[in-house]
Amino acid sequence: MVYAVSGQTSGNTATAAQTTDTAMISSDYQTFLMMLTTQMQNQDPLNPIESSDYAVQLATFSGVEQQVKSNQLLESLSAQMGLLGMAQFASWVGMEARTAAPVQFDGTTPVTLAPNPPAAASRTVLVTVNAIGQEAARTEIAVSSDPINWTGQNSSGDAFMAGQYSFYLESFDASGTMISSDMVEAYSRITEARGGANGTTLVLAGGATVGSDEITALRAAPSAN
Repeated sequence: MVYAVSGQTSGNTATAAQTTDTAMISSDYQTFLMMLTTQMQNQDPLNPIESSDYAVQLATFSGVEQQVKSNQLLESLSAQMGLLGMAQFASWVGMEARTAAPVQFDGTTPVTLAPNPPAAASRTVLVTVNAIGQEAARTEIAVSSDPINWTGQNSSGDAFMAGQYSFYLESFDASGTMISSDMVEAYSRITEARGGANGTTLVLAGGATVGSDEITALRAAPSAN
């Protein structure tokens, strides 16, 4: 079985969009004035356009202009809130976050996994997947939500090379039918906090990225020996 691996997030383009909108407003306003002037110059002298009609047109355009400016202001406030959030999450850099994302294994340091089997599970199997989505090992484990220290060895005692791995928990009921196959949460060190249009993104060791709302637990990183 081939498993999907997570991707990366995109950057923020709000500033460019605001600049474009401002230029469009200016251009549209000049075009509107030219059209209004032409309309006045070419109106029927015997049946001139009512001044109230001009007022309605001006009010309509003004309303649209104000709406665009309001949207720009909201985008600016959103960007500022994003920066405040990034400053808050910057203190998390260096800590370990528990989340469902690929984990970087250095070849020696155990990785803490947090399986969460469903209540109906009678048997569970831990599936280890490498960085290109290929199954590297599967090991039957106890049906429990207790943390597991994955040491980078399969059931035969063979050691895994350093690299990025993902973990899935296959759960089976009493009849042997698989009832779920979910990605297992694991602890990874946070290396960077990035601000963006969609909020703050945290970069984990190995390059995986997650949103701050995808983290379910946080702990201090163990001291190096």
